[in-house]
Amino acid sequence: MTQASAPQPAPAAPLHWKLVVDTADPHAQADFWGAALGYLVEDHSTLIERLLSVGVVTPEIVVESHGHHAWRDAAAVRHPQDPYEKESGTGLGRRLLFQRVPEPKTVKNRLHIDLHAENGKREAERMRLTGLGATVVREVKEPGGEWIVMADPEGNEFCLH
Repeated sequence: MTQASAPQPAPAAPLHWKLVVDTADPHAQADFWGAALGYLVEDHSTLIERLLSVGVVTPEIVVESHGHHAWRDAAAVRHPQDPYEKESGTGLGRRLLFQRVPEPKTVKNRLHIDLHAENGKREAERMRLTGLGATVVREVKEPGGEWIVMADPEGNEFCLH
């Protein structure tokens, strides 16, 4: 059998995924990115309350955020129109998860988010994002386009187109 006629594997089913961001403060990052993207900060308090009540988790791994129990070392945001598990509050669609890590960010990130402002509204979006705590790293003008490289409050770079 030649290479050209070899049977092809069936296409894989789409995978559910989330983008995970290492952070020093997951709740502050979730608040920033939730506001930046218009996403909802996930509320895991129903699950946490149930697990606390039966002794599966201890109070040391929980904090209060936005007036309810949250995981100390993780927070997430999800697209407001995507499905989520009502029992756990976990998003089942477009989602960012922020997990606490002990080490600080030390190098340029290899993966970043691109935000796309409406036509003619990039400057207004830059002002809104800096008001949320982002900083401008540099402005890029190339034959292929223009964008602004920005950083979130912990220094993770993203681009505003």
